[in-house]
Amino acid sequence: MADPTEKLPYAVPETGIAELGLFGKPLFEDPSARALARVGVVDVGSNSVRLVVFDGAARSPAYFYNEKIMCALGAGMAESGHLSPQGRVRALSAMRRFKKLADGMGLSELSVVATAAVRDASDGRDFCDEVLRETGLRIWVIDGEEEARLSAQGVLLGWPGAYGLVCDIGGSSMELAEISGGRVGKRMTSQLGPLKLRDIKGGAKARKAHISDVIDKLKDKMGAQRDRLFLVGGSWRAIARIDMLRRGYPLQVLHEYRMTPRAVSATVKYIKETDPEELRAAAGVSSSRMALVPFAAEVLSRLVQTFRPKDIAISSYGIREGMLYEQMPQRLRDRDPLIEACRFAEAKDARMPGFGKTLYNLILPLYKSAPAPRKRLIKAACLLHDVSWRAHPDYRAEVCFDNATRANLGGLKHAERVFLGLALLHRYSNKRENARFSDLYEMLDETQRADAEILGKAMRFGAMLWMNPDEDRGEIRWFSKKKQLQLRLTSDMLPLFGEVAEARLNSLAASLGAEVEIKTVRERKPSAE
Repeated sequence: MADPTEKLPYAVPETGIAELGLFGKPLFEDPSARALARVGVVDVGSNSVRLVVFDGAARSPAYFYNEKIMCALGAGMAESGHLSPQGRVRALSAMRRFKKLADGMGLSELSVVATAAVRDASDGRDFCDEVLRETGLRIWVIDGEEEARLSAQGVLLGWPGAYGLVCDIGGSSMELAEISGGRVGKRMTSQLGPLKLRDIKGGAKARKAHISDVIDKLKDKMGAQRDRLFLVGGSWRAIARIDMLRRGYPLQVLHEYRMTPRAVSATVKYIKETDPEELRAAAGVSSSRMALVPFAAEVLSRLVQTFRPKDIAISSYGIREGMLYEQMPQRLRDRDPLIEACRFAEAKDARMPGFGKTLYNLILPLYKSAPAPRKRLIKAACLLHDVSWRAHPDYRAEVCFDNATRANLGGLKHAERVFLGLALLHRYSNKRENARFSDLYEMLDETQRADAEILGKAMRFGAMLWMNPDEDRGEIRWFSKKKQLQLRLTSDMLPLFGEVAEARLNSLAASLGAEVEIKTVRERKPSAE
């Protein structure tokens, strides 16, 4: 079977506590993790002020609340030296609202950071004092290197063990940080934010020369960075949306979206040649963000030409997620974000929480020689196999596919999302004829689609044996050379193997091109302690 997961962009951690395995005690049940169950952070940037409240499994958090106000605090700073008066009024109003929301949500505190605009403005301290008087919120003004470190930690939240160069662009600055082996290395800041570039005198020629000069200096200090380039920030995400539009890309999920250097060059050209308003409407980019995209595109073009990364990945995680990561104990950081998120979903929504592990063990003989990345996806599928049971039976299969492909899951490439979604679709349906998803199916080759179908049908059969969790169910054995699928059941479990279960087993065998053999075995007695 072909494996869509052979080349993950990171080394998947096995577990924070090796002897427990990947199905060890979920850390979000640990008191230290429960303390992170709902965490509120505010990012006061040069272009926007955003409140994010994280909730759920702390290692792979859900976004309980997310609100952004485009304030443009840094607009005009190159000339005036102080914060935009209009932006300051809007930002203060946003902070009052965010404090009220936090109180209503029962948050004990909000962590608030301010970046380039506030740290560089002559009245930045005055603004922080005003916010403190008006709301009681204390703003932590961070320098450029600390901003780079937190953004890089946000990337590590989604990509454990990631390596490469993280580039975070805001309104007034751009930060670089190298990551390797799950650690943040060298980091630098620059004045390459779109709001600053917009104010440069001398037009496009002067701006281009300035961008080239700054990026060349960044390269001299950062050194060679030929690995993956992780892009963090709203302007980069807007460019990614435009790249998706240009390519006709079917999966509209920004996190883990990949671009090649050649694609970046084509999209920068596309931005230059297309009417901005038409482009904004077609790509779903706000007017205020679209106004900054041409300047950000110039920076990205030069950045890629200079550092020559092997590929480029969009990260939806940045400084706010980095602030959450900062608060995590190391044993929580070491956990796999995909498995933690799936585990939390099972605990919250499945009819029989914990059966995902039993199901995984039942079907594992089909994947005895599978590499660790493949087994990781199988574990995720087994944990999620029952979380959509409340959906109407006629639509349950497509709800499963939608959830997997569009859910907030870290550590999952787009092709892996589709593979996981297709496997879960087949958990509830033998067929996958659905014109709405056909473009997404094409992201996998024929063998990968067949593999997803086999996994789905294995879960579909295994779910028939879900009752009596403490009983010995027997086992599946797979003889790949003989193409024989053997089901070994104890006599006590035989009543569960009814007509529907038999039909599902035969369907799995047909997908494997195998013959079925049923054997009755003695119940295994628990070993004496």
